[in-house]
Amino acid sequence: MTPDQIRASYSEFMTKRGAREIPSASLVPENDPSTLFTGSGMQPMVPYLLGETHPSGTDLINIQKCCRTGDIEEVGDNSHLTFFEMIGRWDLRANPTTFKKNQIEWIFEWQVDVLGINPENLYVTVFKGDPEVGIGRDEESIGIWEALFKKRNIDPKIEEDGQRYGLSRGGRIFLYDATENWWSRAGKPENMPVGELGGPDSEMFFDFEPDGNLMDHPASDTGRFLEIGNNVFMSHQKKSERSFVPLEKPNIDYGGGLERICAAVNSDRDVYNTPFFDEPKRVLSDLSGKNYKEYLSSFRIILDHCRAATFLVGDGVHPGNQDASYITRRLIRRAMRAAMGLGIKEPFMHKIITAFLDDSKSYKQIQSQRKLILNSILQEEAKFQKLLISGEKEILKHIERQKSVSGIDAFNFYQTYGFPKELTEEILKERNMQIDDIEGFESSFKEHSKKSATAAAGKFKGGLADASEKTTAFHTAAHLMLAGLREILGDHVHQKGSNITAERIRFDFNHDLKMTDEQKRFVEDYVNNGILAQAEVTVFEMKKDEAYAEGVEGSFWEKYPDIVKVYLMKDQAGKVWSKELCGGPHVKNCSFLSKYGTFKINKEQSSSAGVRRVKAVFMEKVE
Repeated sequence: MTPDQIRASYSEFMTKRGAREIPSASLVPENDPSTLFTGSGMQPMVPYLLGETHPSGTDLINIQKCCRTGDIEEVGDNSHLTFFEMIGRWDLRANPTTFKKNQIEWIFEWQVDVLGINPENLYVTVFKGDPEVGIGRDEESIGIWEALFKKRNIDPKIEEDGQRYGLSRGGRIFLYDATENWWSRAGKPENMPVGELGGPDSEMFFDFEPDGNLMDHPASDTGRFLEIGNNVFMSHQKKSERSFVPLEKPNIDYGGGLERICAAVNSDRDVYNTPFFDEPKRVLSDLSGKNYKEYLSSFRIILDHCRAATFLVGDGVHPGNQDASYITRRLIRRAMRAAMGLGIKEPFMHKIITAFLDDSKSYKQIQSQRKLILNSILQEEAKFQKLLISGEKEILKHIERQKSVSGIDAFNFYQTYGFPKELTEEILKERNMQIDDIEGFESSFKEHSKKSATAAAGKFKGGLADASEKTTAFHTAAHLMLAGLREILGDHVHQKGSNITAERIRFDFNHDLKMTDEQKRFVEDYVNNGILAQAEVTVFEMKKDEAYAEGVEGSFWEKYPDIVKVYLMKDQAGKVWSKELCGGPHVKNCSFLSKYGTFKINKEQSSSAGVRRVKAVFMEKVE
């Protein structure tokens, strides 16, 4: 099965059972300043899991593009991916008597009967209960799994103490506490604030080493088991410090990594041996004259990073020096350094990327930007090649002056010019020299990686949008600002990304020229006048095609469902200040923003090629 066929099989299977497919959200999350990228299938769905109505209904599926960049340096092993795809299903406000049974049975049938995963290698985990908060063990899920395994002539033995006995007693259904089998935004039940929703989950694992150590179990950290799906049953609400009540209408939140599922189909833990990488891997082998099995790390880095950069640029994240754009640049340059180790000296990424694009035809928005993606990445390759040429000149000057290169010197070449240690060693080898103190390089590199990881953990942590009163108000102001930008700069202007907190608005939009002071003042006046006009904010649903035809503002139209939410800001005189697609939240009247002061653009600058960035605040009024 090709990647498109795999995606289609999931869609066909679930839609036949009543689900509606919704498009993947953008890799750049809307209204979520806590993270640069969409890192899970659940992330864009949080408002609907918490009660907001989804325009496409209550039984939804999708295949979500995801990007996690906190462990880029880990890419090179057999399972880490920067970009990956998650299949998901959400049964919102579900029937509590059938929601677990449907979800568990359907995903099991799709994996085993459609994809052909061997059920003998499947193990599942279930919540064992938490008597301190009055929630018993998940007997319903246990019973469903028992019936499914019995139907396949597999002994569904329950193991309640996997940490102690592992597989030695023949367990198939493993019970764990809230550390392993409970989901909420805050983690375990004791960490949840009063009023928060959460519930038990049931995870599915594939065993890649059936003849392995009998003390292994699904939650053990041995690398033997790989999680291929998680069924979250958001079924309880916290009422007090030690009590929960069941929801009358619970939710399903299912997610499974598509590449991991395909690894299970192959019975091969190496995700780079799945069909998602077959053709790009062949192209890379032809380009380098090297074999994947002999150059595993370099091949994996190049394949992953080319793929991630393709989808990031496709969602508007062009290479640059700041935030999300810097991640795209870092991925491209790390792939180029790995390619040099394979002997590839010329620009090559466009050939790998073309192979990925040809295998991703289901992503229409990516296909429509094929030329833009290829040009953007080719330009970055050319920039980095120039940087490497200048770096080599600096190394040669250093050798001429110092007659030696220390480990710290080599690290400085890497940090300053992006010059790989291996290339520094090659230059020295040509002169019968070597790095004097290789330990100095390694220690400096480890310290650098440690600092980068610490920064990444804070910068790129997954999370939920801050839906505080102030941030919600600033989000409404951002809509007014975009309308003002379009009025003064032209209808070509659309949002390309935003990061809105309770302190400021950061907003990216497509435009080639720097804004003049007069243009900035126009936008400021537009927002402040909209606030003074007390424009009322209303929301309604309409068909996407009709919204587009009416000129409703929106970006990435292909990611929205057939029925969309439109937020209208209109004053009593009938003037429309903003009419835009959005998922919310917003204030009810623009006059509410006046409590925070006067809207002011602090800074306007370039974000990336063809994209400008505005940073705006509300200045307190001086009495």
